[in-house]
Amino acid sequence: MTDASLPTAPRRFRFDRHASTILLLAAIAIYVVLVLALGQTRFLTLDNLVAILGRSITLGITAIGQTFAILVASIDLSVASLISASAVVTSVVMNGNPAMMLPAIAAVFVLGAVVGLVNGIVIARLEVNPLIATLGMSLIIQGILSYYYNNFAGNVPVEFQIFAYGAVGIVPYSLIFMFALAGLGWFVLRFTRFGSDIYSVGGNKEAARLAGIKTANVVIGAHVICSLCAAIAGIYLASRLRSGAPWIGAEGVYDLESIAVVVIGGTVLAGGRGGIWGTMAGVIIFSLIDSIFNVAGVDAFVKQVLRGIIIVAAVAFYAARSQRPVA
Repeated sequence: MTDASLPTAPRRFRFDRHASTILLLAAIAIYVVLVLALGQTRFLTLDNLVAILGRSITLGITAIGQTFAILVASIDLSVASLISASAVVTSVVMNGNPAMMLPAIAAVFVLGAVVGLVNGIVIARLEVNPLIATLGMSLIIQGILSYYYNNFAGNVPVEFQIFAYGAVGIVPYSLIFMFALAGLGWFVLRFTRFGSDIYSVGGNKEAARLAGIKTANVVIGAHVICSLCAAIAGIYLASRLRSGAPWIGAEGVYDLESIAVVVIGGTVLAGGRGGIWGTMAGVIIFSLIDSIFNVAGVDAFVKQVLRGIIIVAAVAFYAARSQRPVA
């Protein structure tokens, strides 16, 4: 009997590999059923769908970077403070002058790169726990911001507000940008040597080192990307709010929520498994959950409790994945 004639075992369905898609479809179904049951069909329009996605642009951009950090078995708690700092730097440098838009963006990118570089070096070279290292960076950034600013600072010119309020038809430029950035992140992880190294380091750091991968450089690179994404999120918020403030990052809880959507999207906290599109599914799930609560008229405090329960349940579900060897 030849190999070709041998019966092939059916491929077993792995729920955990498709969990983010299943959760997304479940969230969509719950939203549609609830809206129809309440007779609020106006919430099923294309405009409303775009609005639901548009509310999570800052979180989505931040989560793209957080995915890189978590994939190398690290984490970044400094993103919220960096978002605040980036928004303030953007508005203060521009100060209403269109000629200063490019210098402001350049300054923010330098800030993001420096913060990511320092985070990465402290974690990879000095071997400080990433929670402690990035929390310390967050406190440093927030302390400097609070010392110099206690209210909105500077303002962005009208020309720069196009980033947040401009649109192609009904689709905002910022939403297109978020998905384009997600596509770029996916391309890097899927088709570049650096992306392959990220999965290797996150899956088994020692094995990656023995294979000749410069693991420290990979961790540093992942943190630089994470911080750059947070800096971009701050630029977007400055455009949306027309100014920057030292509390907007912390107020949005973008540090914890970016981690939550990455995990809900299927990236395990132990590193080595997951990806960008799972993260984007997590972002959309979070947006739909908020919309479900709003349509149902759930109290704001109850909403926070329920969101917390959902996050804990998702982390518990994926914990089993992180216990299995990745590489």
